[in-house]
Formats: sequence, C-alpha cells, structure tokens
Amino acid sequence: MLNDAARPLESEITGMRSLFSDYVALMKPGILTLLLVTTLGAMLVAEKGVPGFSLVLVTLLGGILTAGGANVINCYIDRDIDAVMSRTRKRGTATGRISPIAALTFGISLTVAGVLLLGFMVNWLAAVLALAGNLYYVFVYTLWLKRRTPHNIVVGGAAGAVPPLVGWAAVTGGLTAPAWILFAIIFYWTPPHFWALSLLKQGEYGRVGVPMLPVVAGEEETRRQVFLYTILLVAVTLLLVPFGMSWIYLAGAVALGGWFLRLAWKLLTDPSKAAARTTFFYSIWYLAGLFAVMVTDRLVLS
Repeated sequence: MLNDAARPLESEITGMRSLFSDYVALMKPGILTLLLVTTLGAMLVAEKGVPGFSLVLVTLLGGILTAGGANVINCYIDRDIDAVMSRTRKRGTATGRISPIAALTFGISLTVAGVLLLGFMVNWLAAVLALAGNLYYVFVYTLWLKRRTPHNIVVGGAAGAVPPLVGWAAVTGGLTAPAWILFAIIFYWTPPHFWALSLLKQGEYGRVGVPMLPVVAGEEETRRQVFLYTILLVAVTLLLVPFGMSWIYLAGAVALGGWFLRLAWKLLTDPSKAAARTTFFYSIWYLAGLFAVMVTDRLVLS
C-alpha cells in the first residue's frame, strides 16, 4: 500500500526532473561550456594572473545567464525547423513539452538577470557587452541572417566572439587591442567550425530551408572556404605575440594551428564525412587548447 501511494509522488518528481532538464537543454550547455572557457581565458590573460574568485564566479554566472537566455530565445524562434532536424527535434520547444510563451519568458528572464548581475556586481561595460552579444545573436543572426543568406555564420559569428570582451572588461573595466584580437580569433574560428558541421548536416538544413553554405554553394566550395578561413584564423592567432605573449604561446599556437591546417587541407582533398567530422570535433578542442596555451603563457610569465 505504501509503495502504491508513493508512486504518484515519484512520477511527479520524475516529471519535474524531466521538465527541468528540458529547460536546461534550451540553454545549450555544450555551447555555454565553450563560451565560459573563452570568458575565463580572457579574464586570466587580462589579469596576467588569477583574478579574485568572486569576480570570476559572478562574471561566469552572468555570462551563463545572458548567453543562455539568447540560446533559449533562439530555440523559441527556431522551434518550427528544430522539430524537423534530427539534431534538434528533441528540444522541449520542438516537441511541445515547453510552450512557446514559457520558453520566451524563460529566455528573457535569464537575459535580464544576467545583465543586471553583471551590471551591479561587475561593471556596466561587461553588462552592456553581454547584452549586445545576446541581442546580436537573437536579432541579427537568428531572425535576420540564418534563413536568408549563406553568410549567416560569418556575420552572425560575431555574437559568439563577445564573451572574451566581457571577460576582459570585467577585469580591466575597458577594452584594449588584445581583447579585440581574442574577439577576432573566435570570429574567424566560427566559419570553419560550423561549416564542417554543416557538411555533416546539409541534408537537414536543405529540408528546412536554411541556406547554409553546402546547400547553396555545394560541398567543394564549402571545403575550400573552411581551408581559407583556417588560414586566416591561424594568422590572426599570431597577432597576440607582439602584445606580450611569449614563446610558450607562440609554440602552442603554431602547433595547434598547424594541425588544424592539416585537417582542413585533408578535408579539402578528401570529400568524406569522416574528414568533416574529424575537422569539426578538432575545432572544438583547438579553441579550448588555444586559450589554455595563452593562459599558461600568462601564468608562467607572471
């Protein structure tokens, strides 16, 4: 009898956990993790050491809320095409487990909370930058570019490049040349990263009418653009050397970039899904590794 009585409560708890997981998934934790790496990396480089724990904690939390809010609103807007694509069709907004108004309210609430937290607990420059990245991702990328042009990733990639600016501003209260180089690194990293993924998912993008580069220009041109942007990316990473980075960073950037170029060249000459998949996954580790190397350089020097 006791077990029978406990079953409805257990079922309710399970349902609440599932719903909580659905809401968290809308924030796109995988993307947030990479954004946090670049934010924290920028803070450590700007400080030339380790910033105060409370500053790091509040800045990262504000970044999670603000960027997570943008991701949730993106899911709200794209719920129609998300329901068709295998990669996104299990999202709560696509299945209907989370209503559109609930998702929109959640996304706006996260955004407001993140901006206010950064503004009052860090500084208003960091807050304004975080809000700018949020609005750019929602209005420029999601609403304007994504379904209209194959250049969506190139122009829209600026949104994902904002977190290092937030981290830099949080520590210094301003923005200097190295901060903008960090911005440029992520800006030029975004196209080869997402175009490698789009080579794996081009059929899905084509079905939902999103003009990703492989759909519009074909696989060969996409592979060529991946290689060209990788060259630009590696060149941009070297711009940090005149601004205080030592041989530690230079060696790491050359090694990581050289391997990225090797994979991009292989993708250019080997039009296989395996090559695209390898390039895509390496691009994630590349960015994390690059920021790890620059932080190591700063910590060793300081």
